[in-house]
Amino acid sequence: MRDDPFVHWFEALERRHLANLSFSEVRRAAEALSSLYIQRRERIDTGSAFSGAGKRAAFALYFSPFHFLVVREIVRSLKASIGRNAGLLDLGCGTGVAGAAWALELDNIHVTGVDHNRWVVQECKWNYQQLGVRGIAKFADIGTLRFPANTAVIAAFTVNELDSATRERLRGEFIKTARNGAPVLIVEPISRRVTSWWDGWSDDWKLMGGRDDEWRFPVDLPERLALMDKATGLDHRELTGRSLWLPALA
Repeated sequence: MRDDPFVHWFEALERRHLANLSFSEVRRAAEALSSLYIQRRERIDTGSAFSGAGKRAAFALYFSPFHFLVVREIVRSLKASIGRNAGLLDLGCGTGVAGAAWALELDNIHVTGVDHNRWVVQECKWNYQQLGVRGIAKFADIGTLRFPANTAVIAAFTVNELDSATRERLRGEFIKTARNGAPVLIVEPISRRVTSWWDGWSDDWKLMGGRDDEWRFPVDLPERLALMDKATGLDHRELTGRSLWLPALA
C-alpha cells in the first residue's frame, strides 16, 4: 500500500489541512457536511458546504479521498479507456480527485478541471501537483460550458447538484461527446433518494450501448483516514457508488 500514490497524497493532505486545525475540529466539520449533503441539500447552493476553514478542510481531507477511491475502483472495473491523444474534462471538478483518479490509470493524459467555486479550483491545482497529474483547473460556469473536441468527460457527484434545465442541456452535451468519439462517465452516490433523473438517462444510455452499474468495493484505508471515518460515525467499511458509462460511439 505504501507504493500507492493515494497514500502519499493523503499524508500530504493531512499536513496541509491539519496545520492550523485539530483533528476534532475537522471531525466535527465532517459531521456537519454529512448532515448538509444528506438531510439539507437545499442549502448546498448557498455555499454552506465551504463556509469556514473547518468545512473546507473536512471536504478536502475526508470526503475527497473517498471520492478518489470510489472513482478509481469504478474506472478499473470498467476498464475505462480514452482514445489516443484525447484529453479529459472533469466537469464540476471540486478538488479534482475524480479526474485525477481516472488520469492516473491512463498514460500521459491531460486533465482540465472546471468548477464554479474558486476555493475548490485552487485545491484542485494543488491536488494535481501532489498526485503528479498533468492538468489545469479553472473557474467556469459549467451550465454554459461547451465541451472541447477529442475530450472524454467525467462528472462525479456533480450532475445531481444541478438544476433541471442545466442538467438537460448537459445531457445533450454528454451524448454529443460520445458520438464525437470520446467516452463519458457519470458517478453519483448509490442512494436513489434524490436522483429522479437517473432512470431516464440510464434507459437512453443503455440503448446507445452504455452501462448503468451499482458498485460496492472493500476498502483498506490509511490509519488516520480510518480513524476519522470511525470518529464521524459514517463507517465506510466498503465504498459504494453508481455510474453511467457511455463509451465512444464514433
